[in-house]
Amino acid sequence: MLLSAHAALWFLPFVLPLALWVAWSDMKWMKIHNHAVLALVAVYLVIGLFVLPFQTWAWGWANLAVVLAVGFVLSMVGVIGAGDAKFAAAMAPFIAIGDLSLFLLLLSCVTVVSFVAHRLARRIAKLRALAPDWESWHRRDFPMGLALGPSLLFYICLATLFGHASV
Repeated sequence: MLLSAHAALWFLPFVLPLALWVAWSDMKWMKIHNHAVLALVAVYLVIGLFVLPFQTWAWGWANLAVVLAVGFVLSMVGVIGAGDAKFAAAMAPFIAIGDLSLFLLLLSCVTVVSFVAHRLARRIAKLRALAPDWESWHRRDFPMGLALGPSLLFYICLATLFGHASV
């Protein structure tokens, strides 16, 4: 992995609660709140500046802009939600370009598992009763935050274990 283990270890305690919050809030409200997106961007802005080489950190902003532009178009045509697009853009700087194919494979697997688990869980009355007010139980569309947040979290966890050692 090209994201350094050092950087991943610094990112992890900040990304962990945000990733879990995004997954939970998207299931509860079918919405990824802007403050979660802005908080993730702030983590990259501040922590990334100290733990990544400056050039890598700067290129991360270009990644954010590209993913935001693509996400905006996909949101406009109804393929994904606006919150999904914004959160994906906020995630983009954390993913090393050389790890992109690995991350996309990870995202695909997490999305399939999340989708199946969510669809099965909402068919089980006892599970639905634990969170009866969750909007995602009643909507046809899938709460993509349930896949996006954990995918970023798993990527960063993998980088802590298998990321390169340079600081």
